[in-house]
Parts: sequence; C-alpha cells; structure tokens
Amino acid sequence: MGGILNGLALHGGIIPYGGTFLVFSDYMRPNIRLAAMMRLPVIYVFTQDSVFVGEDGPTHQPVEQLASLRAIPGLVVVRPADGNETAVAWRVALERQGPVALLLTRQKLPVLDRLNLADAEGVVRGAYTLRGSEIEAPDLIILASGSEVHLALGAADELGSKGIETRVASFPSWELFEEQPQSYKDEVLPPSVPLRLGVEAAVAQGWEKYLGPQGQMISVERFGASAPYEVLAEKFGFTISKIVSKAEAILSAS
Repeated sequence: MGGILNGLALHGGIIPYGGTFLVFSDYMRPNIRLAAMMRLPVIYVFTQDSVFVGEDGPTHQPVEQLASLRAIPGLVVVRPADGNETAVAWRVALERQGPVALLLTRQKLPVLDRLNLADAEGVVRGAYTLRGSEIEAPDLIILASGSEVHLALGAADELGSKGIETRVASFPSWELFEEQPQSYKDEVLPPSVPLRLGVEAAVAQGWEKYLGPQGQMISVERFGASAPYEVLAEKFGFTISKIVSKAEAILSAS
C-alpha cells in the first residue's frame, strides 16, 4: 500500500491516504521513509493504535510502533484524543507538505466537553494545556496523548479533590510541538514545574525529553496480551486510580 500511495502523490492532483492497523506500519516502513525523504503529501490512517486492541492479542497490539514512527525524520505523527482533535488533525494533514500519520483507537472514546477545557485547535501546535491553564503554580503536570487523555482528566479531577493542583497537557504530536517557539513550549511545560507524569499506552522511549529528570511515565514496556481492553487497562495501569496513585507517589518523593 505504501508504494501505491507514494506513486499517487508523485503523480499529483490528489492527496492520497490509506489505512490499516498501526502494528502493520512495520511492513510499510521503507515506503513511509521514502515519503518523508521526498516530502510527499501522503496521509496514513493507522487504527487499533495500542494494546487496547484487546482479544486480537500481542501480535496485533502495537507497542514499539509509535516510537518507531516518531523516529522517522520529516514524518508528522498525530495521536488525537477525541473526535474534535481528530478533525483538527485531519486539517493539519491536508495542509501539510509532507507525510502525516494519524493514530486512532479501536475502543470508543468520549468526546471531551470543551466547556471547561481548551479548544481542540491546540492540536496544530502539537501540544497544549487542555485543563488548568489558570493554575499559576501547579503541583503536577500530566502529559497524555490519544485514548489516555480522558483518563488524565479524570485523574486531575480526583487529585484536585485532594487539594493537588494539576494541569493536563494533551500531547498529540511531538513533531508539531517541536516547531513551536521556546516561549510556547515553556508555556505548556513551565521549567518551574519539574514534577510531571506522562501517560501513553506505548513504550516510553523519547518521553524523557518532555518529562525531565524528575518526571515519570506510565507506559507499556512489554508485549501485550489477549484479553478485553478493560482488563488490559487495569493490568497495565491505565486507570484513573492507578494514575492518581502514581501522581501521589511522585509528589511524596519530591
């Protein structure tokens, strides 16, 4: 599929896109790499983006693929948190001169109520403070992408009820974030707030750049397992209660 998409892009006149499970991006890597070299406007729609594929088992559950795609120079990877972020991500992909990979979930996700949250337009800048921008000196920042963002928001609610002021940053695209001025990066990740917790259902490789020396990560550092995604979420620590416990441990150790 990757070679066909590249050929269509080189022919011109259209913006080609194709879709498959994220785990199968491994088979497309040479063509994705060439698209990035040639700055071809190709859109890859990768679904089933984490171990929460569930009963399909570890052979179909991506773990290292997200980090692998992020390692390709010139490829923009976007892992949106809900339908609104996905809509903005599509616009980014259509307007960009170069390949873009959209990583989408299998499981149903809530559409985030933006009444008390930042607008999804923040996706164009790669990462943005989704909640808590009014908190001048937060105790902790939770960074998350994709399906883990709504869990981060739930954890922030619970931490707030305990008097722990928490910001939540939606972090759909490292590449777009790296294009922003340093002033904006410091706005999302203030140097004065070293306590940070990353939450992403993939290997943690690369997150240390944004977590800093005192940050920690809830990630997946092994292959998955065959089980309903709710069971896997509990086993791998992707629940509100597990995120709260990890946040409290970071705070108590500081």
